[in-house]
Amino acid sequence: MGDVIQYRGPDGQGIYNNTEEGVGLGNQRLAILDIENGDQPFFSDDGSIVVVQNGEIFNHVELASELEDLGFPCKTHCDTEVILRLYECNGIEAISKLNGMFAIAIWDDKLKTMFIVRDRVGEKPLYFGVDNNTTYFGSEIKSILTKMNAELDCDSLVSFLSFNYVPMPDTMFKNVKQLKPGHLLKVTQSGVEEVKWWDLSEIKEIEDKSEADWISEFNQILDDAVRIRLRADVPFGAFLSGGVDSSSVVGFMAKHLVQPVNTYCIGFDDPLYDESPFAQEAANRFKTKHKTEIVEANLLKHWPMATYHCDQPHGDVSFLPTYRVAKLASEDVKMVLTGDGADELFAGYDKYKSFFSDRTVFECDDESFEEAYAENISLFSQKSLGNLLSESVKDSLTSSNSYLLKVRNVLREVPHMDRINKALYLDTQLLLSGNNLVKPDRMGMAVSIENRAPFLDYRMIELAFSMPGSLKLKENETKYIYKKAVSDLIGENLAYRKKQMFTVPVGDWFKSTLRHECEELLLSKRAIERGLFNYDVVDSILANHCNGSENNTREIRALMAVEHWCRAFLDK
Repeated sequence: MGDVIQYRGPDGQGIYNNTEEGVGLGNQRLAILDIENGDQPFFSDDGSIVVVQNGEIFNHVELASELEDLGFPCKTHCDTEVILRLYECNGIEAISKLNGMFAIAIWDDKLKTMFIVRDRVGEKPLYFGVDNNTTYFGSEIKSILTKMNAELDCDSLVSFLSFNYVPMPDTMFKNVKQLKPGHLLKVTQSGVEEVKWWDLSEIKEIEDKSEADWISEFNQILDDAVRIRLRADVPFGAFLSGGVDSSSVVGFMAKHLVQPVNTYCIGFDDPLYDESPFAQEAANRFKTKHKTEIVEANLLKHWPMATYHCDQPHGDVSFLPTYRVAKLASEDVKMVLTGDGADELFAGYDKYKSFFSDRTVFECDDESFEEAYAENISLFSQKSLGNLLSESVKDSLTSSNSYLLKVRNVLREVPHMDRINKALYLDTQLLLSGNNLVKPDRMGMAVSIENRAPFLDYRMIELAFSMPGSLKLKENETKYIYKKAVSDLIGENLAYRKKQMFTVPVGDWFKSTLRHECEELLLSKRAIERGLFNYDVVDSILANHCNGSENNTREIRALMAVEHWCRAFLDK
């Protein structure tokens, strides 16, 4: 289970095996803190408590100081030991003190209990499966597949084609689940219990703060979130695209570091999709040690590799440039800071602007709003899926939990939120953990590099959802208050530049240079024999795109992603 994900932690493997209790724990270490003394597992002095983790506890310095005062001193400077001592001091409730990104496993031999814990928004992945009375878990599904068979879950296939990713807690594999963010598993001989330990839906909006107060608090939190994420005993840097998110992070990094920030960017040889001049502008402003690599725009040769690392299909081709910039950075550093998460918290995507520009979505009843937003973010409509799916797939569906119902259930967790924040809450709960945080984690770990996201500090998340949506999307301006907050730091030009998605013109290539590859993937004998789809419908989706009568770019990408996944995990 460890060997198959060695790239996540090439610096050491630690194994604990308790055959008497039927318990095993393993860790693949990517050494970032206390290189000499940080090998895992960590054990209590009497050996009864065993801890492993993937991730970082950013407030470990402050927690270690508190623990020493309470009589639980740490012997190392490693954040994993802080988890151990906190558990010794306060039990499993102590996880609420952690500010970090983490997947943690704690075996308590006295309680005969394993606790498996995931961070608040799913920065670090964590999956589990139950087979023959045994619970398996791991940072990637492929670890679990060394113990369980890989079988397609048809309900999750439908979810993928609806959302363009598989939303938690499901995966594309039967009997394998994603542990939901902010949840833990309590595993004993009597079974598995899932417990929510952090609840984003409990945050209430605050109406009586001035813009100046919001701006001040935003900058204070982001500044400190960056500061504590600079803790490392290895070289580190930042991804810098020249967008408002990465520029803001690098701006605050520059304030805290004596030496220049190492920054990394890739540009495309097609100037229409090349952001590197903006990245250079930010690099010049903050006097960073900047490295740019211009690459060919067509990175789709990396798609099978990316699918393997992701364990699941993703129709988002921005995974591929993320891999290239991570590979570039990994030549020099082992950790980078990124701007991930800001778009979901502060309404950064243009889809929010276009959806909420229709004022009726503020005035209609809740059911109509839920239906409208579900349609806005869907890939294949439910009617299209009825035509696309084969009869055998339809017959094997077990869930009546339709796409709309999934969306509705999440939105109804927050009846107290305004409409903009409801949409952001849904995307934070589903899109972030299901797709947008998979990208930096898997593409970084593919080249053994760690990503840290200051915007996903829990203090920033709680600030974001206490802020009225009208301060995020205002007068057709995305990230309204956030841009005002950082415009002095990064300059008006970078703060208010038009958002450019990290993507390439793949839809045009499907009509020309990639047409043969599309047909080979989607309509080959191998694909048709799987029997997942009505292949006459697949053929017409591709043909109508190529003749220009429809733009089916996203649909073709998703279908190609499914076939890449089938070849990687079902065909092996």
